[in-house]
Amino acid sequence: MLDLVINSFRESADVKIAFVEMYAQRIIEVGQLIAQALRDGNKLLLFGNGGSAADAQHIAGEIVGRFKKERKALPAIALTTDSSILTAVSNDYGFETIFERQVEALCTPGDVVIGITTSGDSENVVRGLKKAHDLGATTVAFTGKKGGKVVDIAHYSFVVPSYETPRIQECHITLGHVLCQIVDIFL
Repeated sequence: MLDLVINSFRESADVKIAFVEMYAQRIIEVGQLIAQALRDGNKLLLFGNGGSAADAQHIAGEIVGRFKKERKALPAIALTTDSSILTAVSNDYGFETIFERQVEALCTPGDVVIGITTSGDSENVVRGLKKAHDLGATTVAFTGKKGGKVVDIAHYSFVVPSYETPRIQECHITLGHVLCQIVDIFL
């Protein structure tokens, strides 16, 4: 049992180190881009399914509230939180359109939209990012495994070098926290 615990933490750390070595400069660039969009009066929209939905909500909460630095509230919306919209759109149009419809309703040119999917192939995330791209938003994909369909849609993609969903999700939330810290610095 001790080996399981130690190996899980070691594996998580190894994935994060490999990830940051691949993407450190892009992380800075995207963090600055988000800060600039928020300074310009735009908003941050985030979405994903399951644990990725929780990550979207967590990151939005850090932007609206605060991360480490006391500052004014900033506009960030997790599209995963309104059960009435989720169930109505899913019932009337299909689950794969949930984020696409919300993006169509809320996204304006200049916004930043983050879609989170461990596989990169979640159809509702793919369609949400595509709609945001078409509406003139800057799109960012958090993904893993081979990257999936989202890497061909998003302006910026972060592909965690792992096939293990828990390791991918751990890296995604760390990425979200680092982006929040960069936003705090540049606002």
